[in-house]
Amino acid sequence: MRILMATMGLDIGGAETHIVELAKELKSQGHDVIIISNGGVYVPEVAAAGIRHYQAPLHQRSLLAMSRAWKILRRVIRLERPDIVHAHARIPAFLCGTLHRRMRFAFVTSCHGVYQVGGALKLLSNWGEHTLAVSDDIRDYLMEQYGVPPERITLTINGIDTEKFSPGLSGADIRQEFALGGAPVIGHVSRLDQAASYTARQLIALAPRLAQRVPGVRVLIIGGGDVYSELAAQAKRVNQSIGQECLILTGPRTDVNRIIAACGLFVGVSRAALEAMAACKPVVLSGAQGHTGLFTPQLLDKAVDTNFCCRTDPLAAEDQLLEELLAALALPPERRAELGAFGRQTVRELYSVSHMAQDCLSVYEKVRRKRYRVVMSGYYGFANAGDDAILESIQQAIQAVSDDVSVTVLSNDPELTQKQYGLEAIPRFRVLRVFSALRRSDALLSGGGSLLQDTTSTRSLLYYLSVIRCAQWLNKPVMLYANGVGPVRKPINRRRVKKVVERATLVTLRDHSSARELAEMGIGRSVQVTADPVFHLMPAGAEKSLALLSSAGIPQGRPFVAASVREWPNTEGFWEELARLCDHLRRVHGLELLFLLMQPERDRAATARVRGLMEEPSYVLDLPTTPRELMGALGQAKLCLAMRLHTLIFAARMAVPAMGLVYDPKVASYLEELDLPAAGQVEAFDGAEAIRRADALMADYDAVLARLRDKSAQLTQAACENERLLLELLEQTRH
Repeated sequence: MRILMATMGLDIGGAETHIVELAKELKSQGHDVIIISNGGVYVPEVAAAGIRHYQAPLHQRSLLAMSRAWKILRRVIRLERPDIVHAHARIPAFLCGTLHRRMRFAFVTSCHGVYQVGGALKLLSNWGEHTLAVSDDIRDYLMEQYGVPPERITLTINGIDTEKFSPGLSGADIRQEFALGGAPVIGHVSRLDQAASYTARQLIALAPRLAQRVPGVRVLIIGGGDVYSELAAQAKRVNQSIGQECLILTGPRTDVNRIIAACGLFVGVSRAALEAMAACKPVVLSGAQGHTGLFTPQLLDKAVDTNFCCRTDPLAAEDQLLEELLAALALPPERRAELGAFGRQTVRELYSVSHMAQDCLSVYEKVRRKRYRVVMSGYYGFANAGDDAILESIQQAIQAVSDDVSVTVLSNDPELTQKQYGLEAIPRFRVLRVFSALRRSDALLSGGGSLLQDTTSTRSLLYYLSVIRCAQWLNKPVMLYANGVGPVRKPINRRRVKKVVERATLVTLRDHSSARELAEMGIGRSVQVTADPVFHLMPAGAEKSLALLSSAGIPQGRPFVAASVREWPNTEGFWEELARLCDHLRRVHGLELLFLLMQPERDRAATARVRGLMEEPSYVLDLPTTPRELMGALGQAKLCLAMRLHTLIFAARMAVPAMGLVYDPKVASYLEELDLPAAGQVEAFDGAEAIRRADALMADYDAVLARLRDKSAQLTQAACENERLLLELLEQTRH
C-alpha cells in the first residue's frame, strides 16, 4: 500500500514518536510511506528509512496557515495518489476530512489524547471513516464527546521498538557527554510546551530538596517546546542556588534511547514511560494529566486502561512526587531489577511496534474494501421510528452481506443520523452537497418506505423524484429499494412517477399492492416484490424490552395491547370510538393498553387524546428509544393496534397479531398482504364493528398467530433479496 500520514510536526513528543516508529515499521514490511508535517528533529530519521517527507504548516490553527496547508495537502495527494490517508492530530484530520469528501480517498485517523471540546474546536474535529484510539478511555471519550460509533473505533497501542530501547545499551557515552560520572540520574522526556510541562516544572522546583537528600543526583530533562527557554533559565537559577549542575535540560534529541540508558530512574508518562520500561528502568508514572506512582504489577490494569497517561488519578503535589522519587531511588538493587524486568516484559507482550502496525493495517484493509459508494434517499433524520428502522435495517443488511459498500445518507438531521448509525450523512436539502455525493457515488438507493406517493404532498413526491432524476442525469444506476408505491392520485404526478420508474435500473417493492399501482400507471417494466427492510432488523433483547415496559408502568406479567396512533385530518368522532375499543379490550379480554410513540413530536398529542377519552387506565412508553427497542417492547405484546404502517410492520416482524387503523390505502394493502383484519377506516370509524372484529380475532387467536408466524418467516427471507440484487447491480457498475 501507499500510505500518506499527516501530522502536525515531527519534534519530540509521544504521538510524534508513535508516528515515526509506525511509519518505519510499515516501510520495513514493504509499504510505501509518505509523511506530511511541519517538520522537526525526526525528519532526518524518517528520510534515512526511505520515507518521503513533505512540509506543510499543519501545526497552526490560523486560517492563513490552514489554507496554505490545505493546498499543499491537496497537491501531495494528487501527486502521490495514496491508497490510505492517515491523519494523526486535530488540524491534519480536519483538513484531510474536507479533502476526503472531494477526492474520495480512504481516510482513517488516530486519536492520541483528549482534546478540548466545544464551540469551533469541536467543528474542527473529523474522525475519518475509522479511528484508531490508543487507550480504552480515549475510545470512551470519542464515543461520549463526539458520538463516534463503537464499530468505527479500533483500539491500538503505542508500539515500542524493544531492540532500540534495550537494557543492552550502556549509556556510557551520555554519562560522558554530560559529565554525570557515577551519580544517580533521574530522566524525564516530554514536549516542553504549556500543556505538557507540568512534571518538568515540578522536577525543577524539587531539585534543591532532591540534591539535599540524594547528594550528587542529576535530573535530565529531554525535549523542546514553547516554554523550553523559560524552563532552561529557571533551571540555571536553581543550579546556581544549589551550587552544582543538578538540572540538565538537553533540548530536543532523537537519541532518547541512549539517554534513557544513562538513567537509573525515569519519571513520566505515555510513550516515554513505555520506552524507559523497555530499557528495564524503574518508572514513576506522573504527568500533566495525573500521578499513578511507581509502576508495579499491581498497577498494570490501571496503567493500561489510560495508556500509561494517569488520566484517572489526580495530579501529584510536589511533596508527593518528592517522596515517590526518593523511595524509588532507595530501592535495593534486586527490587530495581525485578521492576525493570517486569516493565520490559509488559512492553514486549502488549506494546510491540509490529502489533501496532498490524492494528493499522487491519483498519486500512477494512476501509479500503469499501469499493462501492451508494447514496441513500428516504425520509431519514426526522426522528420517525419507522423510517429510522428502515435505515438501520438496510445498514445492517448491507453490512451482513458485504464489507465493500459504504453508505451516504441524505438526512434532515445529519449529525443525529451519523451519531445513531455511524453512517456518513449530509443535509438532504443542500443541493450542491447532494449533487456532489451523487456524482461521487456508484449508485442511488431510493427507499425504502412510501416515497412515491402524493397523499402527504406533491412537494414531498417532487423532492424524491428530483433526487432520482439528478442521479439519472449523472448516469448513475438507480435502485428503488423495497418501495411502497402510492397512492399517486394526480394525473401529472402519475406521469412523473411513470417516467422516473421506467428509467430506474432496478425496482424492488415491499408489497404486491405497490406492483399493482405501477401496473395501473401503465408501467410494464419488470419489478420484483421482496419485503420491507425492517424484516432484517433484530429487536432489542428481552431484558431491555422488559425494562422498558417496567418503566412505562405496565404491571409485570400482564398481557397488553401495543397501540400507536397519529394525528390525521377529518377524524371527528374517531377518537371517541377508538377509546371505546381500547376500553373493551381491557374489560373483556383483560389486555392492558400501552401506547407507543413512533414519532413522538407528532404522536404525543393524539395519544393523549385517546387516553383522555378512555374510562380504563392505560400506559404510554414516552422515553427516548431506538427502533430496535420499540420493536423489542412491541414483541412482548399479545396484540397490536396500529395506525402507523411501521407499527404494523414491527408487529409482523415480531409475529404479534395486529389490527390496522386505516388512515391511508398503504395500511389496508399491508393488512391484506399479512392476512390481518382492519379495525376500520379512521375517517368513518364504527366502534361497534371494530369491537366485533377484535372479538373475532381473539376467538381465532391461535390460528391467526400461526399464519402470521409463517408469513413473517417468508417476508424475512424475501427481504434478503434486496441486498443480493443490490450487490449484483454494483458488480455490474465495475464491468
